[in-house]
Amino acid sequence: MYNFPNVEGQKVPIVSWVYRFNGQWAKITSDEIFKNRKVVIFSLPGAFTPVCSSSHLPRYEELAETIKRAANIDDIYCISVNDPFVMDAWAKDQGIKNVKFIPDGNGEFTEKLGYLVDKKEFGLGMRSWRYSMYVENGIIKKFFCEPYKKDEDTYGISDADTMLDYLKPNTERPKLCTIITRVGCPYCEKAKELLQSKGIYYEELSIPNLVLTSRTLRAINGATSAPQVFIDGKLIGGYEDLKKYFSVSA
Repeated sequence: MYNFPNVEGQKVPIVSWVYRFNGQWAKITSDEIFKNRKVVIFSLPGAFTPVCSSSHLPRYEELAETIKRAANIDDIYCISVNDPFVMDAWAKDQGIKNVKFIPDGNGEFTEKLGYLVDKKEFGLGMRSWRYSMYVENGIIKKFFCEPYKKDEDTYGISDADTMLDYLKPNTERPKLCTIITRVGCPYCEKAKELLQSKGIYYEELSIPNLVLTSRTLRAINGATSAPQVFIDGKLIGGYEDLKKYFSVSA
């Protein structure tokens, strides 16, 4: 059983982190990240672990720009007790562009904060408990800690939506969009340009011509050509359908 400390109102621990930059070792201090800045940090048990990879990190990536604009946040960081090589590989695997990573490889920051936990029973060594916090000029203004349950990785209040609701209640979430494209398709490029012009972040499923067949598309949504755009769980259709969608919703 862990009695996690209440750290709201306290200063963040003063540490230096080692990371990789352009293939070289480099260091960054906590002052460089927090001093005179507004920062959101979320911590999780480990890179490539199930909940962290499927929910925690992806949702912060989706909402990162919304959070920063809505609450004038300078940066959003993901911290984990993992080495720099693992964190870099995870960021690449997840296609992360908006969230920055802090490899707390020695667990120094996590331990000083009071949230280092023993996961040796599962072969994971010492890891961070799952939490998120809003830090302003080095002071922890808000801290969301997942409730402790033995042998269970709880996840519910350290998520990106909870943080956004705290920082700026009633902020509209960005639309969730996926576009199926065919390699070399000009209308696919036009559809992506249109989505970008509307500020819609999308996930692209780009499939080679020899793989994406009309039979596949008919099986998915009754269509026979690419692109096919889905927004918030609804099929919009191809490029012309997408133009109509925006003209109606404008």
